[in-house]
Amino acid sequence: MKKGKVWVVLPAHNEAGSIGRVLEELRRRGWRNLLVVDDGSTDGTWRVALSHGAEVVRHDKNRGLGAALRTGLAEVARRGAEAAVTFDADGQHDPDSVEKIVRALEGADFVVGRRRSVGIPLNKRFGNFVLDVLTFLLSGIYTDSQSGNRGFSRRALEELRITQDRYAVSSELILLAARRGWRVREVPVRCFYPEHSKAKGTTILSGFRIFLTLLAQEVREWSRR
Repeated sequence: MKKGKVWVVLPAHNEAGSIGRVLEELRRRGWRNLLVVDDGSTDGTWRVALSHGAEVVRHDKNRGLGAALRTGLAEVARRGAEAAVTFDADGQHDPDSVEKIVRALEGADFVVGRRRSVGIPLNKRFGNFVLDVLTFLLSGIYTDSQSGNRGFSRRALEELRITQDRYAVSSELILLAARRGWRVREVPVRCFYPEHSKAKGTTILSGFRIFLTLLAQEVREWSRR
């Protein structure tokens, strides 16, 4: 797939200190279609993103990860993307993962970057495992459900219907893949944890809340069939 047909979507909230470096690493690897969704940042994230060659869509207030992904993925679909890769703005993801994910999209609709456990803080590793299991119980797909490094085919972009505004979106995407019958693959990716990113993400308690929210959503979906 030609790089000109691929968009990289970066949800960002107060990432002025890291997003410039992240964008430059992606541009160095030939990715030019970079869309930053500034989710109500107060530190000038959008200005830094523009100065490093990205397209920017701004939320007037912080709406959450799910809302940022909904905005970004809908926007690149509107711009004619043949594929999209989501990428964290805080420096967690390996820029080389984009190429791996795009290659895996040949013959797939949804690709998950499975993070290596090395370097992931123990509390995050355990929390991710719990959510992986709970997501599997709802979807039948066992993968790195909380990875933010994902790929979407054109079909997936057209069928995408994100309803969750915050972290529950990560599991919701897996459920949606199962419901839509998307062809799912995963590829191993490296992940880094800069100090400022370690406080982000879900806790065990919030993980169970996410599970209950998605369970209620699945019951509603089942009742409509």
